[in-house]
Amino acid sequence: MDQDDNLTEIGRTLRTQATILGGFVVFIWLLEAIDWILDGSLDQFGILPRQAEGLWGIGFAPLLHVGVPHLAANTIPFLILGWFVLLRGVKTFIAVTLITVLVSGFGTWLIAPSASIHLGASGLVFGYFGYLLTRGYFERSWEAIVWSILVTILYGGMMIGLFPNSAGISWQMHLFGFIGGALAAYLLSNGRSKVDADQ
Repeated sequence: MDQDDNLTEIGRTLRTQATILGGFVVFIWLLEAIDWILDGSLDQFGILPRQAEGLWGIGFAPLLHVGVPHLAANTIPFLILGWFVLLRGVKTFIAVTLITVLVSGFGTWLIAPSASIHLGASGLVFGYFGYLLTRGYFERSWEAIVWSILVTILYGGMMIGLFPNSAGISWQMHLFGFIGGALAAYLLSNGRSKVDADQ
């Protein structure tokens, strides 16, 4: 493969990454605009703890936010940490995202206060953070360890969000999002190790 082919492949990869991350961000901002027009009526589709209808919120919650400041606060870390995960490949990104959404959502549904609604992409953000932070431990490769150190330097302060520290912030989504990301790191590193051993 010559230099032109390499550049073409890099360009194709970057376009794919931009489409995935940018498409998600455009979609959740569009939803927030619709929610504003509907006077916040979409928020009812968040996670309602221990209510059967609240289980639907596990899938919807990452797409919905309580106003523009909430959405803006999640957008930049989603793009950065999501891109770090996406560098591992689209399949890995999808797997980490799905595991995080399920663990974050179901964990929140189980333990959050009953008279509350939980929504926002912060569960995903903490999932990507948890995946990147623990991947070095589970994979034991220099590349993974360097990424873990880099993410700790850039976003280590997020750890405080795993505990109750401010009213109106769903630390449950943060905590279980992080656990989901760590679980994804464990499962995917085991799968990778098995593939390497079989070769």
